[in-house]
Amino acid sequence: MHRRAAALALVIASAFLTAAPASAADARALPAPDRAAAPGDVCFYSEPNYAGASWCYRPFGYVDVPEAVHRKAASFESNADVAVYALHWTGPGQCLYRTIWTGDRSTSWEWRSKLDAVQSTKPSDCQPG
Repeated sequence: MHRRAAALALVIASAFLTAAPASAADARALPAPDRAAAPGDVCFYSEPNYAGASWCYRPFGYVDVPEAVHRKAASFESNADVAVYALHWTGPGQCLYRTIWTGDRSTSWEWRSKLDAVQSTKPSDCQPG
């Protein structure tokens, strides 16, 4: 089963089995590109220094990032209470991950051209990148 389909099935199943909200409902775009990440959020920005288009992820679950920051997240900041994992799909069934720790931030992120998805569980089938 393709990794994205398996992740989606896991998210849907967990929504029915737990009281935790689905990740897609928790992910939200911020209208103001210079707005700071809210408590619990990890926000990605299309320009260095937390500028440009932005999108925020609130754990838990798996989410494909929107086009505004897809493979162009030049900066990020994490106010999440847990570590989250940025994913980069390198080929069919192959991926790299980067751990984003609580309080982690970068004004000029080295992963700017790699961000494809974000999830809250450490990927077991990806390599550190």
